[in-house]
Amino acid sequence: MPRGRLPETLRLSRSRLLMSGSALLWGLQFAFLTPSIGIILVALYSATPGEVGWALMLYNISGFISTLVVPSRADRQGDYLRPLLWCGGLTIALATALALVMSLPMAFLALVALGGPAGVGIGLLFAHQKHVGTSVSGIMKTRAIFSFAWVAGPPIATFMIGLLGKRSVLWAVVAIAALGLAFTILMMRERARTGGPIVTEDSRESVLTVLREPRVVVMTLAFLVLVGTTSASVATVALFATNRLDLDVIWGGVALGTCAALEIPILLGLGRLTTRFGPARLLLVGSIAGVIYYASMVVIDGPVLLVALQVLNAIFIATVQGLGLTIFQEVVPRPGLASGLFMNTQRLGAILSGPIIALGALPGLGYAWVFAACVPLVLLGLGLLAVARRLGR
Repeated sequence: MPRGRLPETLRLSRSRLLMSGSALLWGLQFAFLTPSIGIILVALYSATPGEVGWALMLYNISGFISTLVVPSRADRQGDYLRPLLWCGGLTIALATALALVMSLPMAFLALVALGGPAGVGIGLLFAHQKHVGTSVSGIMKTRAIFSFAWVAGPPIATFMIGLLGKRSVLWAVVAIAALGLAFTILMMRERARTGGPIVTEDSRESVLTVLREPRVVVMTLAFLVLVGTTSASVATVALFATNRLDLDVIWGGVALGTCAALEIPILLGLGRLTTRFGPARLLLVGSIAGVIYYASMVVIDGPVLLVALQVLNAIFIATVQGLGLTIFQEVVPRPGLASGLFMNTQRLGAILSGPIIALGALPGLGYAWVFAACVPLVLLGLGLLAVARRLGR
Protein backbone atom coordinates (compact mmCIF):
# COMPACT_ATOMS: atom_id res chain seq x y z
CA MET A 1 0.00 0.00 0.00
CA PRO A 2 1.49 3.36 -1.01
CA ARG A 3 2.50 5.74 1.72
CA GLY A 4 -0.15 8.34 2.46
CA ARG A 5 -3.00 6.15 1.21
CA LEU A 6 -4.02 4.91 4.67
CA PRO A 7 -4.27 8.39 6.25
CA GLU A 8 -6.37 9.55 3.28
CA THR A 9 -8.63 6.50 3.61
CA LEU A 10 -8.99 7.09 7.31
CA ARG A 11 -9.80 10.75 6.71
CA LEU A 12 -12.56 9.88 4.25
CA SER A 13 -13.94 7.23 6.61
CA ARG A 14 -13.96 9.72 9.47
CA SER A 15 -15.73 12.34 7.35
CA ARG A 16 -18.38 9.84 6.24
CA LEU A 17 -18.87 8.67 9.81
CA LEU A 18 -19.38 12.24 11.03
CA MET A 19 -21.81 12.97 8.20
CA SER A 20 -23.79 9.76 8.79
CA GLY A 21 -23.89 10.36 12.54
CA SER A 22 -25.05 13.94 12.05
CA ALA A 23 -27.83 12.86 9.67
CA LEU A 24 -29.00 10.23 12.15
CA LEU A 25 -29.06 12.73 15.03
CA TRP A 26 -30.85 15.42 13.02
CA GLY A 27 -33.39 12.87 11.88
CA LEU A 28 -33.95 11.57 15.40
CA GLN A 29 -34.39 14.95 17.08
CA PHE A 30 -37.15 16.00 14.71
CA ALA A 31 -38.65 12.50 14.50
CA PHE A 32 -39.01 12.78 18.27
CA LEU A 33 -40.23 16.36 18.33
CA THR A 34 -42.46 16.96 15.29
CA PRO A 35 -45.08 14.22 15.87
CA SER A 36 -45.14 15.08 19.59
CA ILE A 37 -45.81 18.83 19.34
CA GLY A 38 -49.59 18.46 19.37
CA ILE A 39 -49.53 16.06 22.33
CA ILE A 40 -47.17 18.35 24.26
CA LEU A 41 -49.30 21.46 23.67
CA VAL A 42 -52.45 19.66 24.83
CA ALA A 43 -50.89 17.88 27.81
CA LEU A 44 -48.69 20.68 29.17
CA TYR A 45 -50.65 23.78 28.18
CA SER A 46 -54.26 22.50 27.81
CA ALA A 47 -54.38 23.72 24.20
CA THR A 48 -57.65 23.27 22.33
CA PRO A 49 -57.71 21.61 18.88
CA GLY A 50 -58.03 25.06 17.32
CA GLU A 51 -55.03 26.38 19.23
CA VAL A 52 -53.00 23.33 18.22
CA GLY A 53 -53.92 24.00 14.60
CA TRP A 54 -52.85 27.65 14.83
CA ALA A 55 -49.60 26.68 16.55
CA LEU A 56 -48.71 24.16 13.86
CA MET A 57 -49.65 26.59 11.10
CA LEU A 58 -47.45 29.36 12.52
CA TYR A 59 -44.64 26.88 13.15
CA ASN A 60 -44.74 25.73 9.53
CA ILE A 61 -44.91 29.30 8.19
CA SER A 62 -41.81 30.14 10.23
CA GLY A 63 -40.12 27.00 8.89
CA PHE A 64 -41.08 27.85 5.31
CA ILE A 65 -39.54 31.32 5.51
CA SER A 66 -36.45 30.13 7.39
CA THR A 67 -35.85 27.37 4.84
CA LEU A 68 -35.45 30.01 2.13
CA VAL A 69 -33.60 32.68 4.10
CA VAL A 70 -31.03 30.72 6.15
CA PRO A 71 -29.67 28.46 3.36
CA SER A 72 -29.52 31.40 0.94
CA ARG A 73 -27.38 33.32 3.40
CA ALA A 74 -25.19 30.23 3.80
CA ASP A 75 -24.81 30.12 0.00
CA ARG A 76 -23.44 33.66 -0.04
CA GLN A 77 -20.97 32.86 2.75
CA GLY A 78 -19.99 29.46 1.35
CA ASP A 79 -20.32 27.95 4.84
CA TYR A 80 -23.10 25.55 5.83
CA LEU A 81 -21.66 24.09 9.02
CA ARG A 82 -21.69 27.29 11.09
CA PRO A 83 -25.43 27.91 10.52
CA LEU A 84 -25.95 24.18 11.13
CA LEU A 85 -24.35 24.73 14.54
CA TRP A 86 -26.76 27.59 15.22
CA CYS A 87 -29.70 25.40 14.20
CA GLY A 88 -28.61 22.78 16.73
CA GLY A 89 -28.46 25.42 19.44
CA LEU A 90 -31.94 26.63 18.50
CA THR A 91 -33.26 23.07 18.76
CA ILE A 92 -31.91 22.82 22.30
CA ALA A 93 -33.44 26.20 23.14
CA LEU A 94 -36.81 25.15 21.64
CA ALA A 95 -37.07 21.86 23.52
CA THR A 96 -35.94 23.50 26.77
CA ALA A 97 -38.47 26.30 26.36
CA LEU A 98 -41.35 23.90 25.67
CA ALA A 99 -40.39 21.92 28.78
CA LEU A 100 -40.09 24.93 31.10
CA VAL A 101 -42.35 27.79 30.01
CA MET A 102 -45.62 28.07 31.90
CA SER A 103 -48.03 29.57 29.36
CA LEU A 104 -49.39 28.66 25.93
CA PRO A 105 -48.48 32.05 24.33
CA MET A 106 -44.85 31.53 25.34
CA ALA A 107 -44.93 28.04 23.83
CA PHE A 108 -46.35 29.56 20.63
CA LEU A 109 -43.53 32.11 20.61
CA ALA A 110 -40.90 29.40 21.09
CA LEU A 111 -42.29 27.35 18.19
CA VAL A 112 -42.29 30.33 15.83
CA ALA A 113 -39.05 32.07 16.87
CA LEU A 114 -36.95 28.96 17.58
CA GLY A 115 -38.66 25.99 15.92
CA GLY A 116 -38.87 27.38 12.39
CA PRO A 117 -35.16 28.25 12.04
CA ALA A 118 -34.09 25.09 13.90
CA GLY A 119 -35.82 22.92 11.30
CA VAL A 120 -33.48 24.16 8.55
CA GLY A 121 -30.67 21.94 9.86
CA ILE A 122 -31.12 18.84 7.71
CA GLY A 123 -31.33 20.95 4.55
CA LEU A 124 -28.03 22.60 5.47
CA LEU A 125 -26.49 19.18 5.91
CA PHE A 126 -27.47 18.16 2.38
CA ALA A 127 -26.28 21.53 1.06
CA HIS A 128 -22.90 21.02 2.74
CA GLN A 129 -22.54 17.62 1.06
CA LYS A 130 -23.23 19.13 -2.34
CA HIS A 131 -20.86 22.02 -1.60
CA VAL A 132 -17.93 19.72 -0.85
CA GLY A 133 -18.55 17.58 -3.91
CA THR A 134 -20.19 14.52 -2.37
CA SER A 135 -21.47 12.11 -5.01
CA VAL A 136 -25.17 11.51 -5.64
CA SER A 137 -24.72 8.06 -4.10
CA GLY A 138 -23.25 9.62 -0.96
CA ILE A 139 -26.09 12.12 -0.61
CA MET A 140 -28.62 9.32 -1.13
CA LYS A 141 -27.01 7.30 1.66
CA THR A 142 -27.36 10.30 3.97
CA ARG A 143 -31.02 10.57 2.92
CA ALA A 144 -31.50 6.87 3.74
CA ILE A 145 -30.03 7.35 7.22
CA PHE A 146 -32.34 10.33 7.77
CA SER A 147 -35.31 8.17 6.68
CA PHE A 148 -34.24 5.41 9.07
CA ALA A 149 -34.34 7.92 11.92
CA TRP A 150 -37.89 8.82 10.97
CA VAL A 151 -38.87 5.13 10.96
CA ALA A 152 -37.39 4.49 14.41
CA GLY A 153 -37.99 7.87 16.07
CA PRO A 154 -41.79 8.23 16.45
CA PRO A 155 -42.38 4.79 18.08
CA ILE A 156 -39.52 5.42 20.53
CA ALA A 157 -40.86 8.89 21.34
CA THR A 158 -44.35 7.52 21.91
CA PHE A 159 -42.97 4.82 24.21
CA MET A 160 -41.02 7.44 26.19
CA ILE A 161 -44.08 9.65 26.60
CA GLY A 162 -46.12 6.72 27.88
CA LEU A 163 -43.41 5.49 30.26
CA LEU A 164 -41.68 8.65 31.47
CA GLY A 165 -44.17 11.45 30.82
CA LYS A 166 -44.67 14.18 28.26
CA ARG A 167 -41.56 16.23 29.09
CA SER A 168 -39.25 13.23 28.73
CA VAL A 169 -39.28 13.44 24.94
CA LEU A 170 -38.26 17.11 25.13
CA TRP A 171 -35.26 16.37 27.32
CA ALA A 172 -34.37 13.52 24.95
CA VAL A 173 -34.38 16.03 22.08
CA VAL A 174 -32.07 18.29 24.10
CA ALA A 175 -29.62 15.40 24.62
CA ILE A 176 -29.74 14.33 20.95
CA ALA A 177 -29.28 17.91 19.74
CA ALA A 178 -26.35 18.42 22.12
CA LEU A 179 -24.69 15.32 20.68
CA GLY A 180 -25.45 16.69 17.22
CA LEU A 181 -23.65 19.91 18.14
CA ALA A 182 -20.58 17.87 19.04
CA PHE A 183 -20.70 16.15 15.64
CA THR A 184 -21.03 19.50 13.87
CA ILE A 185 -18.03 20.93 15.74
CA LEU A 186 -15.99 17.86 14.78
CA MET A 187 -17.06 18.31 11.14
CA MET A 188 -15.97 21.96 11.27
CA ARG A 189 -12.59 20.99 12.68
CA GLU A 190 -12.22 18.26 10.06
CA ARG A 191 -13.04 20.77 7.34
CA ALA A 192 -10.55 23.33 8.69
CA ARG A 193 -7.78 20.75 9.03
CA THR A 194 -8.11 18.97 5.69
CA GLY A 195 -9.68 21.53 3.38
CA GLY A 196 -10.75 19.24 0.57
CA PRO A 197 -12.51 19.89 -2.72
CA ILE A 198 -15.04 22.70 -2.86
CA VAL A 199 -17.56 22.88 -5.68
CA THR A 200 -18.01 26.53 -6.58
CA GLU A 201 -21.54 27.75 -7.18
CA ASP A 202 -22.91 30.94 -8.66
CA SER A 203 -24.42 32.77 -5.67
CA ARG A 204 -24.71 36.16 -7.35
CA GLU A 205 -28.35 35.73 -8.31
CA SER A 206 -30.86 36.76 -5.66
CA VAL A 207 -33.41 34.32 -4.29
CA LEU A 208 -36.21 36.10 -6.17
CA THR A 209 -34.26 35.89 -9.43
CA VAL A 210 -33.88 32.14 -9.06
CA LEU A 211 -37.51 31.70 -8.03
CA ARG A 212 -38.66 33.58 -11.14
CA GLU A 213 -36.86 31.23 -13.53
CA PRO A 214 -39.57 29.33 -15.48
CA ARG A 215 -37.75 26.02 -15.17
CA VAL A 216 -37.49 26.33 -11.38
CA VAL A 217 -41.15 27.37 -11.08
CA VAL A 218 -42.43 24.47 -13.18
CA MET A 219 -40.17 21.95 -11.45
CA THR A 220 -41.29 23.15 -8.03
CA LEU A 221 -44.94 22.79 -9.05
CA ALA A 222 -44.23 19.29 -10.33
CA PHE A 223 -42.76 18.14 -7.05
CA LEU A 224 -45.45 19.94 -5.11
CA VAL A 225 -48.03 17.78 -6.91
CA LEU A 226 -46.02 14.56 -6.51
CA VAL A 227 -45.30 15.15 -2.83
CA GLY A 228 -48.95 16.07 -2.29
CA THR A 229 -50.02 12.63 -3.50
CA THR A 230 -47.53 10.83 -1.25
CA SER A 231 -48.64 12.86 1.78
CA ALA A 232 -52.32 12.23 1.03
CA SER A 233 -51.89 8.50 0.47
CA VAL A 234 -49.80 7.95 3.61
CA ALA A 235 -52.32 9.87 5.72
CA THR A 236 -55.21 7.87 4.23
CA VAL A 237 -53.95 4.28 4.43
CA ALA A 238 -55.22 3.60 7.96
CA LEU A 239 -58.60 5.20 7.21
CA PHE A 240 -58.81 3.26 3.95
CA ALA A 241 -58.08 -0.02 5.74
CA THR A 242 -60.77 0.49 8.39
CA ASN A 243 -63.49 2.25 6.41
CA ARG A 244 -63.13 0.84 2.91
CA LEU A 245 -61.75 -2.65 3.56
CA ASP A 246 -63.40 -3.16 6.99
CA LEU A 247 -60.09 -4.26 8.52
CA ASP A 248 -58.67 -3.69 11.96
CA VAL A 249 -56.63 -0.47 12.19
CA ILE A 250 -53.51 -2.57 12.83
CA TRP A 251 -53.45 -3.43 9.12
CA GLY A 252 -52.97 0.24 8.33
CA GLY A 253 -49.97 0.24 10.65
CA VAL A 254 -48.59 -2.93 9.06
CA ALA A 255 -48.90 -1.39 5.59
CA LEU A 256 -47.24 1.89 6.59
CA GLY A 257 -44.49 0.09 8.48
CA THR A 258 -43.80 -2.16 5.50
CA CYS A 259 -43.57 0.85 3.19
CA ALA A 260 -41.26 2.78 5.54
CA ALA A 261 -38.96 -0.22 6.01
CA LEU A 262 -38.67 -0.77 2.25
CA GLU A 263 -37.83 2.87 1.53
CA ILE A 264 -34.39 2.61 3.12
CA PRO A 265 -32.88 -0.14 0.92
CA ILE A 266 -34.56 1.43 -2.11
CA LEU A 267 -32.89 4.78 -1.36
CA LEU A 268 -29.52 3.05 -1.05
CA GLY A 269 -30.08 1.28 -4.36
CA LEU A 270 -31.12 4.51 -6.06
CA GLY A 271 -27.78 6.04 -5.13
CA ARG A 272 -25.99 3.48 -7.29
CA LEU A 273 -28.57 3.39 -10.08
CA THR A 274 -28.63 7.18 -10.48
CA THR A 275 -25.01 7.18 -11.60
CA ARG A 276 -25.84 4.71 -14.34
CA PHE A 277 -29.28 5.79 -15.55
CA GLY A 278 -29.69 9.37 -14.35
CA PRO A 279 -32.32 10.74 -11.98
CA ALA A 280 -34.90 11.64 -14.65
CA ARG A 281 -35.30 8.07 -15.92
CA LEU A 282 -35.47 6.62 -12.43
CA LEU A 283 -38.07 9.19 -11.39
CA LEU A 284 -40.14 8.17 -14.41
CA VAL A 285 -39.94 4.51 -13.36
CA GLY A 286 -40.83 5.42 -9.79
CA SER A 287 -43.80 7.51 -10.91
CA ILE A 288 -45.09 4.64 -13.05
CA ALA A 289 -44.90 2.49 -9.92
CA GLY A 290 -46.90 5.18 -8.13
CA VAL A 291 -49.60 5.22 -10.80
CA ILE A 292 -49.93 1.41 -10.64
CA TYR A 293 -50.08 1.55 -6.84
CA TYR A 294 -52.79 4.21 -6.71
CA ALA A 295 -54.88 2.55 -9.42
CA SER A 296 -54.60 -0.83 -7.70
CA MET A 297 -55.66 0.59 -4.32
CA VAL A 298 -59.00 1.57 -5.85
CA VAL A 299 -59.91 -2.06 -6.61
CA ILE A 300 -58.26 -4.18 -3.88
CA ASP A 301 -60.46 -5.93 -1.33
CA GLY A 302 -58.20 -7.49 1.30
CA PRO A 303 -55.17 -7.10 3.57
CA VAL A 304 -52.75 -9.22 1.54
CA LEU A 305 -52.79 -6.93 -1.47
CA LEU A 306 -52.82 -3.87 0.81
CA VAL A 307 -49.47 -4.92 2.25
CA ALA A 308 -48.02 -6.34 -0.97
CA LEU A 309 -48.69 -3.13 -2.89
CA GLN A 310 -46.54 -1.19 -0.45
CA VAL A 311 -43.53 -2.31 -2.51
CA LEU A 312 -44.76 -0.03 -5.31
CA ASN A 313 -45.62 2.71 -2.85
CA ALA A 314 -42.13 2.56 -1.32
CA ILE A 315 -40.52 2.77 -4.78
CA PHE A 316 -42.58 5.85 -5.61
CA ILE A 317 -41.98 7.64 -2.31
CA ALA A 318 -38.26 6.85 -2.32
CA THR A 319 -37.78 8.13 -5.87
CA VAL A 320 -39.71 11.34 -5.23
CA GLN A 321 -38.05 12.05 -1.87
CA GLY A 322 -34.55 10.85 -2.76
CA LEU A 323 -34.21 11.91 -6.38
CA GLY A 324 -36.14 15.13 -5.85
CA LEU A 325 -33.30 16.57 -3.80
CA THR A 326 -30.78 15.47 -6.43
CA ILE A 327 -32.77 17.07 -9.26
CA PHE A 328 -33.16 20.36 -7.39
CA GLN A 329 -29.43 20.44 -6.70
CA GLU A 330 -28.75 19.89 -10.40
CA VAL A 331 -31.07 22.66 -11.58
CA VAL A 332 -30.46 25.30 -8.88
CA PRO A 333 -26.74 26.17 -8.76
CA ARG A 334 -26.79 27.15 -5.07
CA PRO A 335 -26.82 24.10 -2.74
CA GLY A 336 -28.52 25.88 0.16
CA LEU A 337 -31.33 27.35 -1.92
CA ALA A 338 -31.76 24.07 -3.82
CA SER A 339 -32.15 22.10 -0.59
CA GLY A 340 -34.42 24.79 0.86
CA LEU A 341 -36.73 24.77 -2.15
CA PHE A 342 -37.03 21.00 -2.07
CA MET A 343 -37.67 20.93 1.68
CA ASN A 344 -40.43 23.48 1.21
CA THR A 345 -42.15 21.29 -1.38
CA GLN A 346 -42.59 18.85 1.52
CA ARG A 347 -44.37 21.50 3.60
CA LEU A 348 -46.57 22.74 0.75
CA GLY A 349 -47.24 19.20 -0.42
CA ALA A 350 -48.60 18.36 3.03
CA ILE A 351 -50.96 21.34 2.71
CA LEU A 352 -52.06 20.21 -0.77
CA SER A 353 -52.84 16.76 0.62
CA GLY A 354 -55.70 18.22 2.67
CA PRO A 355 -58.10 18.78 -0.25
CA ILE A 356 -57.09 15.42 -1.73
CA ILE A 357 -57.91 13.62 1.53
CA ALA A 358 -61.23 15.47 1.69
CA LEU A 359 -62.32 13.53 -1.39
CA GLY A 360 -62.74 10.56 0.94
CA ALA A 361 -66.02 12.10 2.06
CA LEU A 362 -67.56 11.59 -1.40
CA PRO A 363 -70.11 8.77 -1.76
CA GLY A 364 -69.34 5.59 -3.62
CA LEU A 365 -65.67 4.76 -3.28
CA GLY A 366 -65.10 6.49 0.04
CA TYR A 367 -61.39 6.83 0.80
CA ALA A 368 -60.57 5.03 -2.43
CA TRP A 369 -61.37 8.35 -4.11
CA VAL A 370 -58.12 9.68 -2.64
CA PHE A 371 -56.07 7.07 -4.50
CA ALA A 372 -58.15 7.51 -7.65
CA ALA A 373 -57.43 11.24 -7.64
CA CYS A 374 -53.71 10.62 -7.18
CA VAL A 375 -53.43 8.83 -10.54
CA PRO A 376 -54.03 11.91 -12.73
CA LEU A 377 -52.06 14.07 -10.29
CA VAL A 378 -48.95 11.90 -10.71
CA LEU A 379 -49.38 12.08 -14.48
CA LEU A 380 -49.69 15.87 -14.17
CA GLY A 381 -46.48 15.95 -12.14
CA LEU A 382 -44.67 13.95 -14.82
CA GLY A 383 -45.97 16.31 -17.50
CA LEU A 384 -44.69 19.33 -15.58
CA LEU A 385 -41.29 17.69 -15.17
CA ALA A 386 -41.16 17.10 -18.93
CA VAL A 387 -41.92 20.80 -19.49
CA ALA A 388 -39.20 21.77 -17.00
CA ARG A 389 -36.66 19.64 -18.88
CA ARG A 390 -37.53 21.36 -22.16
CA LEU A 391 -37.17 24.78 -20.55
CA GLY A 392 -33.69 23.81 -19.40
CA ARG A 393 -32.44 23.00 -22.88
